[in-house]
Amino acid sequence: MNLTKKKELAQKRKWRIRKKVIGSVSRPRVAVCFTNKNIHAQCIDDENSHTLHSLSTNNSDFKSVLPNLEGAQKLGSAFGKKLNEGGLTSIVFDRSGRKYHGCVKAFADSLRENGLKF
Repeated sequence: MNLTKKKELAQKRKWRIRKKVIGSVSRPRVAVCFTNKNIHAQCIDDENSHTLHSLSTNNSDFKSVLPNLEGAQKLGSAFGKKLNEGGLTSIVFDRSGRKYHGCVKAFADSLRENGLKF
C-alpha cells in the first residue's frame, strides 16, 4: 500500500468520525492531535466555529513533554484542569481517526480523572 493511499484512507476515517461527533456550547468537542514531536489539544464549539480552549506541548510549560504515554497523561491532566476552570463538565471526544488505545486512551483517561464526562 503506497503512502498516498494510506493518507487517503486516514482522511476518510476522519471525515466518517466528524460526521457523527459535533460539539456545542454546552458540550464542546475536544480534538486531540499527536505528531512525532508534539501533542495538540483543542476544545471547540462547532456551532459557532470557535475554539474555547487549547493546549499544546509547544507551550513553554510543556516543552519537556514528549508525545508518548507519559506525555499524553501529563498534557491530558493539565488540559482537564483547564477545562474544569472554564466551567465545563461534559465534552465530546474526537480522536481524529486514530484507534482508541495507547496515547489516545491515556489522554482520554486523564481527562476523565479530572471529572470530565464523555
